[in-house]
Amino acid sequence: QSISGAFKSIYQQHGVMGLWRGVTGAVPRVTVGSAVQLSTFASAKDWVCERQWFSKGSWAAVLAGGMVSSVAVAVAMTPFDVISTRLYNQPVHADGTGKLYRGFLDCIQQISNKEGLLGLYKGIGAVYFRLGPHTVLSLFFWDKLRNM
Repeated sequence: QSISGAFKSIYQQHGVMGLWRGVTGAVPRVTVGSAVQLSTFASAKDWVCERQWFSKGSWAAVLAGGMVSSVAVAVAMTPFDVISTRLYNQPVHADGTGKLYRGFLDCIQQISNKEGLLGLYKGIGAVYFRLGPHTVLSLFFWDKLRNM
């Protein structure tokens, strides 16, 4: 019914640890995503300026850097999104342990064995349509505010 109701229900069924279910997939996802986003943005922005496609400090150079970064973020984060989603959504035993996966590494191994490495990229299109605009706009505004 509400966020507070969800917290209460999860806590009652699984205790404090239930509130942290899936964190082993979420932390690497955010770490990789942030690292890729910032490093590719700076590199791509510098690269397009070095080739004189756009002038240094122009809004076009910033957008180009953001677009390159958004593709890199989608490619890097999709496997972690797949893993996180599967860890979050798997059924659990009464003690809160997963019925399908023992953890992050077991999830990767099972997906790779059953579906191949491309199984880790299921939904990359949807991931890009979610992360692409967010990445471009966030980096554009971050860069412009940083230079004020």
